[in-house]
Amino acid sequence: MTQFNAIRPWGEVKGTAVISVIEGMGHFRKAALSILSKHGISDPQEDGWYLQQAWLDAFKEISEKIGSATLEAIGKKIPETAMWPSEIKTIEDALASIDVAYHMNHRGGEIGHYRFEKGSATSAKIVCDNPYPCSFDMGIIKTTASKFVSGKVVPNVIHADQRHCRKKGAKSCTYVISWL
Repeated sequence: MTQFNAIRPWGEVKGTAVISVIEGMGHFRKAALSILSKHGISDPQEDGWYLQQAWLDAFKEISEKIGSATLEAIGKKIPETAMWPSEIKTIEDALASIDVAYHMNHRGGEIGHYRFEKGSATSAKIVCDNPYPCSFDMGIIKTTASKFVSGKVVPNVIHADQRHCRKKGAKSCTYVISWL
């Protein structure tokens, strides 16, 4: 599945997630509002629903004009702003719940997934087969892992195989998360 292309044209995303674009762009807030508006999302409200393709079109423009680092910053805001499952106690729970949270914030049929695979006692994988850009997913995974790791451990997140990537037309990207 290529990035920036919704699976279903009628798919929608919840306003709280859309607002993460504005929050994630920091001092580029005006640019965020302008880009969202250009793609049909004016004055997003937390309880509103917006076409996923319009949101993805805004992501694409942000990526082209401002850069993928901004998409990662937006992804880092998602765990702070979007609806999230409430019973998370461990890093594994948190990583496994990304897909649940994703589906809580989208509606309208098939939207793809964040598939969690437990590794060792201190590692896991997430396979992302959704229409979002890699850097956005990286931001979501990094922040989610960091929020729920115990102690002073800093999780490490890497893109497992750069050759097998949605940027290059692959159906999914795989991220390896480790913590010690």
